[in-house]
Amino acid sequence: MIETRTAKLFKNGASQAVRLPAEFRFEGEEVFVSRDEATGDVLLSTRPGARAWGEFFELVRSLDLPGDFMAERPMNAAPKAGGVFDDATDA
Repeated sequence: MIETRTAKLFKNGASQAVRLPAEFRFEGEEVFVSRDEATGDVLLSTRPGARAWGEFFELVRSLDLPGDFMAERPMNAAPKAGGVFDDATDA
């Protein structure tokens, strides 16, 4: 269940600030701010979120990696046919 409380808005110079209730306080000196494009909701988080993934994929595209980079990995093999528990043993 998501806990929801009301927070007060106030001006701090030319910026708008939010006074968070004590139980929502963050550790550290900064948080990540993002806006949900679908709802317009503003989200505060200690994690960078979707922007960090976008920056990651932009970095990967900028690298000169060979076309077969990481092609030989067990994770890239097609799964074996059969049920999930076919190899399970009774304990």
